[in-house]
Amino acid sequence: MNTAILIFVLGAVFGLIIQYASLNKFNVISGQALLTNNTVLKTIAVAIGLGAILLSLEISLGVASYHIKPFILGGIILGGIIFGAGMAILGYCPGTLAISIGEGSLDALVGIMGGLTGGLAFTLLLPSIHNLLGPDLGKLSLFSITGGLSFIYYFLLLLLGAGFILMAFWINKKDKKADNKWLIAGIALAILNGIVFLKSVTNRPIGASTSYPYLVDFLTGATKNSYFQKIETPGNWELIFLFGAFIAVLVNSIIKKQFKFKLIYSNWEERFGNSKLKRIIWAFIGGFILIFGARMAGGCTSGHIISGGMQLSVSSLVFAFFVFASLIITGKLFYRKQDM
Repeated sequence: MNTAILIFVLGAVFGLIIQYASLNKFNVISGQALLTNNTVLKTIAVAIGLGAILLSLEISLGVASYHIKPFILGGIILGGIIFGAGMAILGYCPGTLAISIGEGSLDALVGIMGGLTGGLAFTLLLPSIHNLLGPDLGKLSLFSITGGLSFIYYFLLLLLGAGFILMAFWINKKDKKADNKWLIAGIALAILNGIVFLKSVTNRPIGASTSYPYLVDFLTGATKNSYFQKIETPGNWELIFLFGAFIAVLVNSIIKKQFKFKLIYSNWEERFGNSKLKRIIWAFIGGFILIFGARMAGGCTSGHIISGGMQLSVSSLVFAFFVFASLIITGKLFYRKQDM
């Protein structure tokens, strides 16, 4: 199969999985920020737990390899905090923006515009803030820390993998909800990531946020720099991947007669009213912050938290901690305000 077509198909599957469990919805992600809806957290926990075990099996068989993101301390912590704040305000992730546009979400479209602006800003400001992102502590993971495929590695792998899965079921028990779409989506995301990691498929992790600076830098001609050269290949991959997700969800929404242009959702309206201008402004700001933070950290929800978490990467797990902490704190502070 042609490489671009393969990436497109993988993206389409990704989009349909996310849409199936409503993981792209503004009310779901903002609900996670408010701790009134734990669908995102439960799904990610299952994907990481099962995915870690699956990926380790593939690597032990020699059919896949690790792609660990370096633990750049400042970028991971500051980027995680900024990304989490942007995710709470915007109500979308870099990957779910494209998926929600496929359903007609206009605030997601505004968020993409803000994200593209944030991507360009990061490219232009990187030389000035480069020192702020360090130090680089290396590509740390359970695999590297334990010295490779050893008894202690497999023991801790199974312990951590089972721990993530049990945590998801514990949260679901607290939620007292019968809907198991989050579980099916988590399993599907773990399997999809495992397929993408295969050397015979793409030999890389899933990602989304790199496509933003890649696209805007290309469109504006901001390509004469080392950062663009670094992101050109992954950015192109992720752009095709997200386009596949967008098209699949768009077609599915039209077939099911669920496509509808919408700017303001109930979680937003309950707290800020129905002012279209206010939602547009904050969606743009949220998108800007979201992508700027993602590029500081070198990844996002799909590329860092899920794909990196599956590899039990230290940088990804630390990033996840700061993202969710910032998401919840921002959610509590931002959404309690009535006048913005």
